[in-house]
Amino acid sequence: MIKISIPGRGTLTFHHIVLDYNGTMGRDGNLIPGVKERLYLLAENLEVHIITADTFGLCKTSCQGIKAVIHILTSATGSTEKEQYVEALGPEGVMSIGNGSNDALMLARAAVGVAVLGPEGTSTSALQASDVVVRDINDGLDLLLNPKRLIATLRT
Repeated sequence: MIKISIPGRGTLTFHHIVLDYNGTMGRDGNLIPGVKERLYLLAENLEVHIITADTFGLCKTSCQGIKAVIHILTSATGSTEKEQYVEALGPEGVMSIGNGSNDALMLARAAVGVAVLGPEGTSTSALQASDVVVRDINDGLDLLLNPKRLIATLRT
């Protein structure tokens, strides 16, 4: 659990981080450098969930050794399935991170949704649904590793 008090927003208590894989954590199916190390640290306090269509079929191999639940989508688009996944965890305890149109519902449903301007770009629907926009996945993960960054961005 990671607890963060944000002036004007209240106290957020995160139990889960839900991450899209392709375009967010990975580029062309391969894990982006620096992600694995950050997820090791976050897994000490949070349940890590990676949710993906696994377009390149490399997610499980690339994420080997990371203490995480990997969920491969069963639907063609995945948008509703991702939202339902966050809902089942209890959205008030979730930070979600993604970049694509099929991440928008997940980003909007989580207590904090983070859009990543990663290697594949970011859909405008993901941008509009998010609370925070970061330039890459490592900056997004660092919001929980260095909570004052999240506080500075979200306080009102």
